Amino acid sequence: MGRPAPGFVRAIARLTGWRRLGLAWLVGALGALAMPPFGVLPALAVSLSVAIWLMDGAAADRTALRRLWPCFLLGWAWGFGYLTAGLWWLGQAFLVEADEFLWALPLGVVGLPFGLGLFYGAGFGAAGLLWARGPARIAALAFGIGAVEWLRGHLFTGFPWNTLGMALAQNLWLMQWGAAIGLYGLTILAVLICAAPATLATGSHPRSRFGPSAAAAIVLIGMALYGAARVGPPDSVVTGVRLRLVQPNLPQDAKFRPENRADIVDRYIELSQRPTEAGAPEPTHIVWPESAFPFLIQRDPDALAKVAAGLKPGQQLMTGAARAEEPLPGERLRYFNAVMVIGPDGVISDTYDKVHLVPFGEYLPAPLDAALRTLGLRQFVAIPGGFSAGTLAAQRILTVPGLPPVAATICYEAIFPHAILPATAASVPRPPGLILNVTNDAWFGDTPGPRQHLAQARLRAVEEGLPLIRDANTGISAVIDPHGRIVAQTQLDTETWLDADLPARIVGGTLYGQFGDAAFALMLAACLGGALTARRRP
Repeated sequence: MGRPAPGFVRAIARLTGWRRLGLAWLVGALGALAMPPFGVLPALAVSLSVAIWLMDGAAADRTALRRLWPCFLLGWAWGFGYLTAGLWWLGQAFLVEADEFLWALPLGVVGLPFGLGLFYGAGFGAAGLLWARGPARIAALAFGIGAVEWLRGHLFTGFPWNTLGMALAQNLWLMQWGAAIGLYGLTILAVLICAAPATLATGSHPRSRFGPSAAAAIVLIGMALYGAARVGPPDSVVTGVRLRLVQPNLPQDAKFRPENRADIVDRYIELSQRPTEAGAPEPTHIVWPESAFPFLIQRDPDALAKVAAGLKPGQQLMTGAARAEEPLPGERLRYFNAVMVIGPDGVISDTYDKVHLVPFGEYLPAPLDAALRTLGLRQFVAIPGGFSAGTLAAQRILTVPGLPPVAATICYEAIFPHAILPATAASVPRPPGLILNVTNDAWFGDTPGPRQHLAQARLRAVEEGLPLIRDANTGISAVIDPHGRIVAQTQLDTETWLDADLPARIVGGTLYGQFGDAAFALMLAACLGGALTARRRP
């Protein structure tokens, strides 16, 4: 004989209209506490369990197609709440130049989550089409959310920020599974594990009531045990390499202007030349953050000569910098957000141009560009016409004397799974030995944003089996080994430098590095198959 659901669960399932959507928004917002820097995994369990009960009501006594719209609205409200609570810090960027951008703050803080919530609406809608009684509805939700999280990371330039798999991927032991199944595989597991407690209040007999939660606990413990074994002893280091990461803590305001170029360059050089600790080796490679200069250093021979003079013999500098490319006849001057390699001779020996630009931050999307500029609007970064994207054909691994091949990323390029290594990596005689990520999080102040950025970049190291060297203007700068251990890091909003050895890459790479999202596709298919099988049962 079935056990009736508790009264509060039945009350949740019976909600309709704005009450259903309001509760969905609230529990979606609660789920954001599972993201960095908070990492409260039970918050996502409560959030998804309530979402299951709300879905029970939205899908009850309806044909599959009649479920689609109420489930879509429910998912949109849940995603709207989740992203509003997780991305509110984006509003900080609109306050940096408030006289110009304050009017657009609601578009970033509310408009972006409102729009991105449509992805979750599609995911819940797909789950509604597959909905059935019993534990299989958890697989249906995992399929729907897993599929749309992948789409959110790829469509319309992609924005995989705070993908649900990050609920697991910020724990050192649990993140080790990223080396096999990546962020999106972890997303499937996060939904299956965190939605499982819903059956504790709705199971019709002990097996369906307690089985999913017991299975989720076993999987979570198994993941942790495997991760602890995989982490093992500290990784070895690359001999003959000593890194210095310079964090100048330059504000994103009027002080960062071309007229202050001399002071800014002097600040970088002074931090780069600070003495090492007693007995520590001298740095062989120095890293400066994204957009280190408010001018084009390639066109300023005096500044370039000063930078070169600040390097000791044999030292190499890897720095973020804007660069310009001479136009063809009839074209405008093109600007690129770049990483440059500079030696003590003052020669820029190699360059990487950022491929994945930030819409509205570094450029205005083509369909809106002319109209917005007619209204006097521009992107956040004050470059005439915005940055141009490097082409995929030109995306390449940096050659830096004294280092293994360097996979360069700039700013939020590091949040995209399986996009770290360029398409031309296979043509390099030696495999990449590290990921370099230069960034400038000064736009977002002391908010969760910089911490979320670090956590997502950290997972790329585990996925690819490569150490990560991350240098940020205002922090958080860090050296991370290929197992995701933070070897050394700085504090946010601090002028400082960081010396560290370079951890060695994992020999042979990782399954995820070789096969990408293949495991995720299999997991997605398994969830779909489980949900369909349950629907066919009488």
